[in-house]
Amino acid sequence: MNSADKLKVFIGYDSREDIAWQVARHSLLRHSGDQLIVHPIRQNYVRDIGLYTRPVDLNASTEFSLTRFLTPYLAAQQTGWAIFSDCDFLYTADVCAVLEGLNPDKAVYVVKHEYEPAQSIKMDGKAQTVYPRKNWSSFMVLNCAHPDVRSLTPDLVNSAAPAYLHRFEWVKHEDHIGSLELDWNFLEGEYPAPATTPRVIHFTNGGPWFDEWQNVDYADLWRQEEALYRASVEAQ
Repeated sequence: MNSADKLKVFIGYDSREDIAWQVARHSLLRHSGDQLIVHPIRQNYVRDIGLYTRPVDLNASTEFSLTRFLTPYLAAQQTGWAIFSDCDFLYTADVCAVLEGLNPDKAVYVVKHEYEPAQSIKMDGKAQTVYPRKNWSSFMVLNCAHPDVRSLTPDLVNSAAPAYLHRFEWVKHEDHIGSLELDWNFLEGEYPAPATTPRVIHFTNGGPWFDEWQNVDYADLWRQEEALYRASVEAQ
């Protein structure tokens, strides 16, 4: 497949969770083969090249809290779709299937979660915050041709209020936010485990790469993927 035809997936990178990024990337590529190009969004990198100039937010739960919204700019494409994903994800199916049947009139597709977080503390001791449309932006399928998506320039990302970005106020019409099925961003620990394994598992409160989150649902699947990743590194 020509690289220009591949789906670009950008994963938020946090230096405290390198193994989470590595396993998420491995699971993506294992199920989608050469159909993807997967990039990390590293805050230090986008700072170094002048794309991200906001002051460092020591209260942010991740290093990619706002840099995620640079995804359309980093994708550098005028048409087609690009995906952003948090790093604390495990993919159990081909992510390219998410593109099937998408409406090109929509600006973005997300899982429209409506829930109250079950935990007050998440990850490595970070406080859990509650806000409208929480976790909608943790997995975004972005229409790079849509004018609202094209409005996510570095200037806007560096100046807009965090709430403006995370609540999708940059999408001018509510009906231009498309809805995905829950298992494209299944929040482990926030929903009962379904009968079948979700296509995309999101360890939003913390995953088994943290000592205190060893017994979460699907931890065995994550550890299996980690073992495959480590074996692939050793084989190189």
